[in-house]
Amino acid sequence: MAFSDIEYREMKPPAALVEFVESFWMLVNHSAAEQPVVLVPDGRVDTFFSCSAAEPYHVMLRGLDGGPGAQVVSGRITTFAISWKLLAVEYLLPVRLAGLLDGGCYLPPDFLGITEADLGNFDAFCAKATARIAQLIPPEIDARKRQLFDLLYASDGALPVEALAKAAGWSSRQINRYFTRMFGLSLKNYANILRFRASLPQLKAGRLFPEENFADQAHFIREIKKYAGVVPKELARNQDDRFIQLSALPKK
Repeated sequence: MAFSDIEYREMKPPAALVEFVESFWMLVNHSAAEQPVVLVPDGRVDTFFSCSAAEPYHVMLRGLDGGPGAQVVSGRITTFAISWKLLAVEYLLPVRLAGLLDGGCYLPPDFLGITEADLGNFDAFCAKATARIAQLIPPEIDARKRQLFDLLYASDGALPVEALAKAAGWSSRQINRYFTRMFGLSLKNYANILRFRASLPQLKAGRLFPEENFADQAHFIREIKKYAGVVPKELARNQDDRFIQLSALPKK
């Protein structure tokens, strides 16, 4: 089964949520056939609201991924999802992420007030989730963390740890302790994941040479293989749409 058998939509959050939410998205497999896929690290934390013919409605939180992992998109499944930025982990989510590296956990079925009935209309789901998230944002956020994450995402992980620490007014040792305790990996590892993710659009377009902040072609190949399990050429080929995050990228 190809990705063409799957319906996918994505919506960006309003300006008031951009520090916390990267996107809302939906994935519906209209076929009864399962879709084997490979998930690659993308630096996102996802909450899935799902139901299918085989499984009742449930809510799952997926932590960060440090490497590629085989998964299956179930037949006749509907999933609406929220992709969170890291600032949301501390301030909005009910679970510490460090124990969920390369894994996940179930959340209460009424998380954010979303119910199975909300999976019938993606636009209404986004509006409801947006309103609830806006209510949960605390009045005060650590300015150092705001600055750190703004720079991380704006640079696609290209800035060295020392530069990030200096700009945020926070020592690199303290930042790495915070990252390990809160997210389960170091700041440098997370920045490398963001850089890998930033390379996906160019690979989908068939450009197999480094355009991000890689030292050289050999370094680029090593990093792609580390996070995708295959060399750039094979990732770009994306046979059978098995790298679902690459398939979901918009066509240029």
